[in-house]
Amino acid sequence: AQLVESGGGLVQAGGSLRLSCSVSGLTLGDFTMGWFRQPPGKEREFVAATTRSGEYTDYADSVKGRFTISRDNARNTVSLQMHSVKPEDTSLYYCAAQRPSKWSTRRWDEMYAYWGQGTQVTVSS
Repeated sequence: AQLVESGGGLVQAGGSLRLSCSVSGLTLGDFTMGWFRQPPGKEREFVAATTRSGEYTDYADSVKGRFTISRDNARNTVSLQMHSVKPEDTSLYYCAAQRPSKWSTRRWDEMYAYWGQGTQVTVSS
């Protein structure tokens, strides 16, 4: 399986950015998908997740109301729309596929078997 993130870059505080994750080598609809991030000098943290069908989503409190996760199983893509970004959103962002797919453990990074290489998001103040 291969997960490739794109869309990162430098953005001003208050701006928007859309991250994409292109998935190959697995059937996307079989997996809960998540976005995680790792700020400089800190541990990786949960950002958002979506069920296999995309019917349900979950967000970290720090991004709720500003970020939206979505998926297109037919096109094998998962996206993270980011609005009203803040300097504290500066991180390396990863998409990941959970295996086994279990919604109750969606926030635990150790439950995700497949990871992309990450895309850097830098928010300037």
